[in-house]
Amino acid sequence: MDIVKHPESRQLARTVKASAYVFEDQNSKRLMSYISQIAPSEATVLIIGETGTGKELVARQIHQHSHRRQQPFIAVNCGALSDTLAETELFGHEKGAFTGAISQQMGWFEAAEGGTIFLDEIGDLSPNIQVKLLRILQENEIVRVGSRKTKKIDVRVIAATNIRLEEAVYAGNFREDLYFRLKVASLSILPLRLRIDDILPLAQHFIEDYSMSLKRPPAVLTTEAQQLLCEYHWPGNIRELENAIHHALLICKNGLIQSYDFQLSGFKHKLLSNVHDDLIYQANHGQSLKQTLLAWFEQGISNLDERLEAEITQAAYEYCHKNQLHTAKLLGVSRNIIRARLIRHGFLEPNIRA
Repeated sequence: MDIVKHPESRQLARTVKASAYVFEDQNSKRLMSYISQIAPSEATVLIIGETGTGKELVARQIHQHSHRRQQPFIAVNCGALSDTLAETELFGHEKGAFTGAISQQMGWFEAAEGGTIFLDEIGDLSPNIQVKLLRILQENEIVRVGSRKTKKIDVRVIAATNIRLEEAVYAGNFREDLYFRLKVASLSILPLRLRIDDILPLAQHFIEDYSMSLKRPPAVLTTEAQQLLCEYHWPGNIRELENAIHHALLICKNGLIQSYDFQLSGFKHKLLSNVHDDLIYQANHGQSLKQTLLAWFEQGISNLDERLEAEITQAAYEYCHKNQLHTAKLLGVSRNIIRARLIRHGFLEPNIRA
């Protein structure tokens, strides 16, 4: 009996936007260099990054630079799969396996035969599916729902997550053995707020892209608009930047994009959120914490309010294992200044001596 394949419209293989390949920031260039090293291999890859940073597009970049480039690339959003449908969607099913299964149907793994399957939001898979996925990685074979026969497959797996899987493992929500199977090669995509030199080139790309679709000449960013784009925290990352540019093009006048043409709500709140995580993230991924702190200042965040100063001081203090002298050296200030800040922000009691 013929196996029913997934309709073409369901293959989730969207058009690749050139924005994935706009890399001007030094951090982005290092990422691309690492991709060129791991892409030709058969290793499973785990991509870590916030929502909107372009994890799928990086996965496509890996696929395009591998020997599987002529074979399918199938992207699956695991977060959109219910527990009851995940197994049949991923591995397929036999006729009569459940009510409504009127014919055989291949799953996404079979559809990706010879190519690459990208499992986005891998942390959302249920424990039951995690066990089956681990077997696939170990044995290179699947079992369709309703079948007792195994089927060999040749598929490279690239997974992605926006959560810290180490914490999920510790909490018992993700299998440790699967985590290490996926993490043969891993890469982290920095949030856009830490890739400052990518912002304006990306903005220019979106201006040209949407101007073409709107059938109008590309608009020009004013100096104030450029400054706002570079100072904004971008909690939605590249996806938010794209939407902001699209909106600005719809309402801007005389071919000039002004700072007030963007819809960037909650600027101050978003700027202050995740500062501590960003600093520690950089330090844990081989970046100098002092360089990261300096980068924040170079972004134009010169008018630091009390909350942002507190975040930076706390991050540096914890990174230095609460050693005041080391914290002072790291930030390039005196020990007395650090002690005064720690007391002012409530991290040290006034009567506690160093």
